Amino acid sequence: MNTHTELSPSAQRIADVAQALVQEVGYNGFSFEHISQAVGMRKASIHHHFGSKVDLGVTVVQRYTGQFEEALRQVQKQFSSAPERLLAYADLFETTFQNNHHLCVCGMLGAESNSLDASLKSEVKRFFQINVAWLNHVMDEGLASGSLRSPHHAKVLAETLLSLLEGAMLVGRSMSAPIGPRHACEVFLSGLIH
Repeated sequence: MNTHTELSPSAQRIADVAQALVQEVGYNGFSFEHISQAVGMRKASIHHHFGSKVDLGVTVVQRYTGQFEEALRQVQKQFSSAPERLLAYADLFETTFQNNHHLCVCGMLGAESNSLDASLKSEVKRFFQINVAWLNHVMDEGLASGSLRSPHHAKVLAETLLSLLEGAMLVGRSMSAPIGPRHACEVFLSGLIH
């Protein structure tokens, strides 16, 4: 199996379609046949790039995680205060959600985790661990500087915000007037900024 950094243009196209399908219908909602139709490629050609659906799923998650990590580095560079960084973080989810109410790849896969292969579950868990660690660091800095105030520990706040953003996307998809991840984060932060 190729890693996400060494994908051919054809494999990139396949991974792009697979990612969009995960975000729209979930991992269990599509097959190689769906991808074959979308990219105009025979299933055998798709199998040439990805031996199994699990291989494809792992690649999609690794690539998504890598892109998210780069976005977190950019947020860290562009914004200096914890509240600004947290709003910019929420905007990563908002941007995804504003694209036809797509969900976070790993949020969607997390909902299906009981039916996923162990290697795919491991990659999804890694995504969430990276996010909680980053948020924990930002929350910790905010609490130390006084830009955030809470009786709760940074890790609890980090896990709560991540859960809130993922949940806002799920609930928002089902409602006709969703508040969205950005608004959910603003409400969350209003309780931490005095």
